[in-house]
Amino acid sequence: MSLPIIKYCPGTLSEGFDTYSQTCLKRLFNGRKVHHILPYDSPASNPETDEVFEDSRKTISISGVQEKFSVLQDKNKLRLVKEGERGTHILKPIPVVGKRNDQMPANEHLTMQIARQVYGIETAENGLIFFKNGTPAYITKRFDIKEDGTKLGQDDFASLAGRTPQTHGEHYKYLGNYSELFQLMETYLPAYKLEAPKLLKVLIFNYLFSNGDAHFKNFSILETSMGDYRLSPAYDLLNSRIHVQDQDFALDDGLLTRNMAQGKIGQQFAILAEKSGISRKAFDNIMSLMLTHSDKVERLVKACFLNGSTKRNFWQAYQGRLKQLSKT
Repeated sequence: MSLPIIKYCPGTLSEGFDTYSQTCLKRLFNGRKVHHILPYDSPASNPETDEVFEDSRKTISISGVQEKFSVLQDKNKLRLVKEGERGTHILKPIPVVGKRNDQMPANEHLTMQIARQVYGIETAENGLIFFKNGTPAYITKRFDIKEDGTKLGQDDFASLAGRTPQTHGEHYKYLGNYSELFQLMETYLPAYKLEAPKLLKVLIFNYLFSNGDAHFKNFSILETSMGDYRLSPAYDLLNSRIHVQDQDFALDDGLLTRNMAQGKIGQQFAILAEKSGISRKAFDNIMSLMLTHSDKVERLVKACFLNGSTKRNFWQAYQGRLKQLSKT
């Protein structure tokens, strides 16, 4: 694969850049002039590189099906971590599973940028980066690591619910329904009333952009400077339907308990909001936001690094979900 021709910032997708924009560098790399091409080939491309990746693989404990590598930013350079080091970023190369797997890094990057730029959802800082053989990877900055290298407390919702493969089986993170997330937040977050609408917005976003893998481990709470907890920035957002034939919702019971999941999808979100103590006014404001700004979504889709057919599929999927969500 040859190196791509860059016309849009591989971070913000702003037009007129042949590398990262200053805005992206500030957010993703603390203002350092990091290059968008890594100094090594992608995994499984040559034996020497594979040995380095194998060492890095042993140092990361973040769960998930997609392979992840821990990366350390050293001034304006990025390198895979060594044993005993704590990474500042997570690198996600093209996975070995799924349809159109070569499009997955660009898919996640685009979806995360839409969440932030169009809908104001706080997300983990992210961008695309390329190995020297031209293969893309998704890169994200760890929000649980402070600039001085110390770590903030973070717990995903599976941990909060006391679920592990040992106690609840291999399917543990997909059990239940999304109203249970709000119940856990009420228990652990002092500022629940401020945080609950943020979670609802992410759930509506996941439906709108066909993210069918938003399970209990893909939501978490994060320690604040005051020592209490809040909802963490969103992460692992992508149109999963492009790669696997999954359901509308990742959790087995869907959005709500089966006896409460009545009416069209917009009505179900309204029930979830009411059940979670979110005011009707706040819900209406969220829905109004999520049902508008198609022009901004279209601009980012056109600027993204997906190939032509996958761009069309992404856009058509969004249009279909938008139509369903707008029905009353």
